[in-house]
Parts: sequence; C-alpha cells; structure tokens
Amino acid sequence: SFGYHGNVPSLMKYYGKDPKTIVKCLVYGTLMALALYTIWLLATMGNIPRPEFIGIAEKGGNIDVLVQALSGVLNSRSLDLLLVVFSNFAVASSFLGVTLGLFDYLADLFGFDDSALGRLKTALLTFAPPVVGGLLFPNGFLYAIGYAGLAATIWAAIVPALLARASRKRFGSPKFRVWGGKPMITLILVFGVGNALVHILSSFNLLPVYQ
Repeated sequence: SFGYHGNVPSLMKYYGKDPKTIVKCLVYGTLMALALYTIWLLATMGNIPRPEFIGIAEKGGNIDVLVQALSGVLNSRSLDLLLVVFSNFAVASSFLGVTLGLFDYLADLFGFDDSALGRLKTALLTFAPPVVGGLLFPNGFLYAIGYAGLAATIWAAIVPALLARASRKRFGSPKFRVWGGKPMITLILVFGVGNALVHILSSFNLLPVYQ
C-alpha cells in the first residue's frame, strides 16, 4: 500500500525528529511496495485474458475472485498456494500499515498511555470496528474503498499541500524543508484536485470504461 501519509507522525514518534531517517524509511518502503506491486500487476494483467476481467468485475472484483481467475489460468498447486499467501499478506499489510497512523492518532486523541493496558485499549478501538464490519459485510471493503479513495485524496494530497504552504508562511525556514518550493505545492494541489474530479466523474459513470 502506498497510503503511508498518515504514518508520518508515528515514524516521528519511533525515530524522533530525524528527517534523514524518516525520509529513508519512506523511500525504501515505497520502493519495496512498488517492486511487489509491479510483480503483482505483471502476474495478473499478464496472465489473465482481458475479457475475463468483465466477469471478475461482475462478481464484485474482490481479491479472492481475482486469485481464482489467475489460478484457473496457471493450473499449478504450488503457484496457487503462493498466490493465496501473497494476496492475504497484501491485504494484511495494507490493513496494518494504514491503521498504524490511526492507532497513534487514537491513542493521542483519547489520552491512552503506552502501558500494556493503554495499548490494549487503543488496539481494541482501532481494530475492532473494521474486523466486525468485515465479518458482517464481507464485500463492504469494495464499497468503502471507493469513498476512502476520495477521502485519501483530500487528506493525503490536498490538505498536506495546504498545510505546508501555511506553515512556511507562518514559521519561515524550518529545520527540514521538502524541495520544490511553491511549484511543488501547486503541482500536488493540481494532482489532488484532478484525482478527486476523476473520482467524482467515475462515480456518476461519466468516464469511459472497458465493457
């Protein structure tokens, strides 16, 4: 998952205010995710015939449907097992990665300390709702992720760019400053607004799709 923006405060908590270490963590983590994601795209898009994606979409487009379609093409028990393990780890790592920032945010919001009891309270508050929701609505993730994508565009692209612009006006030159200046902030804002616009148009079926 590339949605690591909410984990930056957690990285500052674990590594301290050390920009170089945090930047390395983000860069290496992104490259690892990119490598695995590229392999996954090559394995799926390169082996599943394009017409079969229509049936995958009609069945909900969940990860299990995609793995079944890929298994039918490969016809290998060992590869089937590898696919199941990989897909489960993909979902689990996304789940844990996204909730890391939420975990520390909730702990700070409700004043839970780092004791065993405090972290247990935070863990229950963080993980219990999505687990219950996943059990009651197995395909709810697919519907929620659509709205989450729009929300993520706001909090991961638009809001950080606005915060960076506001903080630079207020505090001047801090100890650590991302390169690019105003053009970089403008580029991020344009990307965020464009992504949100595409999402809204897609929700109203105003964009061309493969059928």
